[in-house]
Amino acid sequence: MCRNEFELKAEFMTDTAVAESVSEGRTVRVDLGARSYDIKIGRGLIDQAGQEIADVLPGARLAVIVDEAVAGLHLKRFSASLDAAGLAHTVARVPQGEGSKCFREFERLCDEVLGARLERGDAVVALGGGVTGDLAGFVAASVRRGMSFVQVPTTLLAQVDSSVGGKTGINARFGKNLIGAFHQPVLVLADTEVLDTLPIRDFRSGYAEVAKYGLLGDADFFAWLEANWTEVFKGGSARDEAVARSCRSKADVVAADELESGRRALLNLGHTFGHALESAVSYETERLVHGEGVAIGMMLAHEFSQRLGLIGADTVERVHKHLSDVGLPVRIQDIPGQMPPVETFLDIIAQDKKVSRGALTFILTRGIGEAFVEKGVDPALVSDFLKEKLET
Repeated sequence: MCRNEFELKAEFMTDTAVAESVSEGRTVRVDLGARSYDIKIGRGLIDQAGQEIADVLPGARLAVIVDEAVAGLHLKRFSASLDAAGLAHTVARVPQGEGSKCFREFERLCDEVLGARLERGDAVVALGGGVTGDLAGFVAASVRRGMSFVQVPTTLLAQVDSSVGGKTGINARFGKNLIGAFHQPVLVLADTEVLDTLPIRDFRSGYAEVAKYGLLGDADFFAWLEANWTEVFKGGSARDEAVARSCRSKADVVAADELESGRRALLNLGHTFGHALESAVSYETERLVHGEGVAIGMMLAHEFSQRLGLIGADTVERVHKHLSDVGLPVRIQDIPGQMPPVETFLDIIAQDKKVSRGALTFILTRGIGEAFVEKGVDPALVSDFLKEKLET
């Protein structure tokens, strides 16, 4: 494997920065100059959402895009907060699930926003998980060549990952998130109380992304999670802190590399393998949800790093133990049903957004918190590794 001259090591926040973000009421700032915005984190924010949005977008009319399941749980409270703040709004519902990230729903939602006569100075609001946020964000980026966008994520995965950083988009038949745009929100409201309504499988799925931040570049955070993960699952201050630390980690990376030309690729630890697994099961969430794919993908990334002599078995075992302790899958064999042959996986990986002129790029590691970008990975090495993992 060739040595990557552009190797990038993660340099995430210090414990001091964590303490500051928490002591400031868990408001994390994404520093992008004139396009900077706040991520506000805490319990009960949905009831304050109208005023929070009005403070940032006074007088704006809103198109609230929400999936059917979230609408039943949280739309009434959210709409009441908008009414109390005097914000006129229309609601567009989408079916729950990854299948909504498609051209058909994108076209329909664009038509609904235009049909409501919203103008460029108005805003699209995503109320829901990562699917809703990705889809609504792409609508906001596209209608009238760009409208303001507000994220109100209602899943742990969306709060710590997809709602932050401006990645929007839909899926293509060639793979996940291959059509879209970078379009930053003007505000993110992460109400950690709504996570109490999540099914445990969905909460675990989001936790995979939380663990990712520790594995990438913050060994102390990973150790904190090993000691405190049960409290994160229960809720309260530990959950808020985990969300805040995760958001600060991502905010720092996004501020340094908004368009993923270098360092931001580190955030894809486990995702090259994970996205291939999701595509291989045709995004059937009964078999595999995104965070589960990421968990297995992170294990594969660490095992592949071990295969290349970068880390020892003790590091792999530590990651395996923590992900297993929280109830996440860690092997391809943990996915129900038959998996396709290795050639299918390689075809999917070849369509990955990090591929450059046909060369494979992977996020590898030299230890807990020591991830780096490796370009030009030999496809033959990946093929042999995956063949072994598919058979054991």
